[in-house]
Amino acid sequence: MNPPPTIRPMTPADWPAVWALFREVAAAGDVFAYDEHTPEEVARALWFGPGAVGYVVESGGEVVGTYFVRPAQPGRGNHVANAGYMVAPAARGRGLASRMCGHSLDVARRLGYRAMQYVFVVSTNAAAVRVWEKHGFAVVGRVPGAFRHAAHGLVDTLVMYREL
Repeated sequence: MNPPPTIRPMTPADWPAVWALFREVAAAGDVFAYDEHTPEEVARALWFGPGAVGYVVESGGEVVGTYFVRPAQPGRGNHVANAGYMVAPAARGRGLASRMCGHSLDVARRLGYRAMQYVFVVSTNAAAVRVWEKHGFAVVGRVPGAFRHAAHGLVDTLVMYREL
């Protein structure tokens, strides 16, 4: 029996695995705002930029998921966190997004954030919306046609929020 996946702080040595996961998820065009043309330095800044902290999920010695927490805005908006999550397609359906969400909420609280918001949740990503709602997020806004979905064309994005 394999041990359960573990969540640990990301290190620079994890970047190649995270970058590969980023490219795979972005290229699918169904759940993440960034696309296959995103420069590596832009992606890297999500996890290693100012104020950002990153984590990886390991299973069997492989990175199967990752997330970052960072300020949603600079200056007067930096008390609200933002986070982004990725799960390897082969590891989906195992509850990793939910585990990462719960972990990220704890991290955000420890870092002193007062709330967390997601500003670009793809409305057709029903699994993610269910997970975020399970963790206390509410839809507080909808942006019509804001995402160019690879299969469905223009779909709405959701703004989701919760206090910590």
